[in-house]
Amino acid sequence: QVQVVESGGGLVQPGGSLRLSCAVSGTFFSINDMGWYRQAPGKQREWVTTISTSGTTMYAASVKGRFTVSRDNAKNTMYLQMSSLKPEGTAVYYCYVQDELLRDYWGQGTQVTVSS
Repeated sequence: QVQVVESGGGLVQPGGSLRLSCAVSGTFFSINDMGWYRQAPGKQREWVTTISTSGTTMYAASVKGRFTVSRDNAKNTMYLQMSSLKPEGTAVYYCYVQDELLRDYWGQGTQVTVSS
């Protein structure tokens, strides 16, 4: 069984920074891609970023240049450094993990609120 747990969410002022973490534990095949989605109130879940095993990254246009994703393969952990946060960044942020059998696993999400 695979557990995916996000942490690091909270309340931050516009223009501020926050760092999210995603830890994967349990029994699983090798992890391939990892990434983040977010879901704002009343909106559909949207893709934010993906990072491959080798460290190749992709970002949604709305966060490119402000968010940085990284991972520690030895610790099965991924991070999302968010800077210059905007109020529209308020959302529940979800971590996903894809194993080598192309199965996806999701965390429960962590709330990020950007407000003064």
